[in-house]
Amino acid sequence: MPPHETSDLAEPVAADAASGSPLAAYRERLAKGLIEPDPEQERVAARLDDLCEALRTRKPPLRPLQRRFGRLLGLASASAPPRGLYIVGQVGGGKSMLMDLFFERAPVARKRRIHFHRFMQDAHGRLHAMKRAHPEITDPIPPLARSIAGQACLLCFDEFQVGDIADAMILGRLFEALFAQGVVVVATSNTRPEDLFQNRPGRDAFKPFIAILRREMDTLLLDTGRDYRRGGLRGLVTWHTPIDGRADTRLDAAFLRLSAGATPTPVTLTVMGRRLLVEQAAGPVARFDFDALCGRPLGAGDYLALARRFEALVLDAIPRLGPENFDVARRFIVLVDALYEQKVKLIASAEDQPDRLYQRGEGADAFERTASRLEEMQGRRYLATPHLGPD
Repeated sequence: MPPHETSDLAEPVAADAASGSPLAAYRERLAKGLIEPDPEQERVAARLDDLCEALRTRKPPLRPLQRRFGRLLGLASASAPPRGLYIVGQVGGGKSMLMDLFFERAPVARKRRIHFHRFMQDAHGRLHAMKRAHPEITDPIPPLARSIAGQACLLCFDEFQVGDIADAMILGRLFEALFAQGVVVVATSNTRPEDLFQNRPGRDAFKPFIAILRREMDTLLLDTGRDYRRGGLRGLVTWHTPIDGRADTRLDAAFLRLSAGATPTPVTLTVMGRRLLVEQAAGPVARFDFDALCGRPLGAGDYLALARRFEALVLDAIPRLGPENFDVARRFIVLVDALYEQKVKLIASAEDQPDRLYQRGEGADAFERTASRLEEMQGRRYLATPHLGPD
């Protein structure tokens, strides 16, 4: 099961957390050479600008307690919410980058960004807990929607996709209730709304949800015709030795390039009830110091969670290993296996070439396969292979 994910930005933040507008930020990245000019991306950035302005001038929805006493307290009622946006485009077209620009600058105090399937996992868990704690509640969806709306009046979903019948059964009523609470939704997806849950049993019962999306949100097609993620790896050196200032500079540049200049923020993955902090995450790429990943007791589940969530990993300062740190070498083997199986792109600095990193000690023979994989992961064919992502 994929991990649940939260971030500092998933909690209420100040409305002025980031200055400027999505379009201004997009053009700033263009001027710095971090991204290539693309009229389709600029068009979508302009629409996100319009939504930011609508959110800025909107009277936000009142929380339940405020609504109850709003007339006594003299609180103004909320204005009608602006229409949300459903952005459709192919993998690597820049949807996540544009969502980064929008979310950072959306002038909303209560906002949340999350991968859609993780949002639904959380929703199912909360519904189950609510039914168990309050068996007298015959319909837990309205209170769940009120709870979600109380935490965030702007919901931003990455990778909006519906493949689970359990999700399909509750989506229409949940989103109807969220929109009734004044929640604004922005989503990115590879699939048009009318094609969601296509050719699945129960599709007819799912159609009202599609109608709700089309009623409350505008569909924007991001048709760049290019995969910028693969292009970002073109000509990129992925293994840097020795560990020195030059290697650090090159890793800094790789992180900036792969994230398209997105601001790094902490992200927390929850793996089997445990919290795994990613201190530097920006769009599809994360960055770690080797000791932070392999010098502490992490396991296969942690590394798989990282590999599913991130398309690229920048790893600083891989040392030579020996018999005295077999546990570290073993964890590194497991990490590389997880990255390799999910086709994560690894950019690293190391004391030596892969086949000379662990030559003596328990499991050194097994490390030969790891060294071989590390060599393959630097090759053009591997770098051109799409990331497998969540199941």
